[in-house]
Amino acid sequence: MTLWVWGVSLFLFFTGLAIVVLRRQLLLMLLGLELMIAGTNIVLVYYGGLRADADILGAVLLILAIAAGEAVVGLALILRAYNLGLEPDAPALRELKG
Repeated sequence: MTLWVWGVSLFLFFTGLAIVVLRRQLLLMLLGLELMIAGTNIVLVYYGGLRADADILGAVLLILAIAAGEAVVGLALILRAYNLGLEPDAPALRELKG
């Protein structure tokens, strides 16, 4: 069972890393970050449940809350750039002027 958990987690993490590194669209980069967070949370939940450690499961909840905030801020920035008529690509948005 442990190999399956590590396999799925590593697949999600490295898929997210590849998306962040190789893609230029901001929405896909945000998706890649969320995949990386999901990959680490799978391992943390597995070992937290295996050892019945409430501290690890509390850390997972904290990570999920931070990931939700990151998604909200990222989507707000992407929508703002779209409304201003800018391309939602990372190289086009080197500098945000507001």
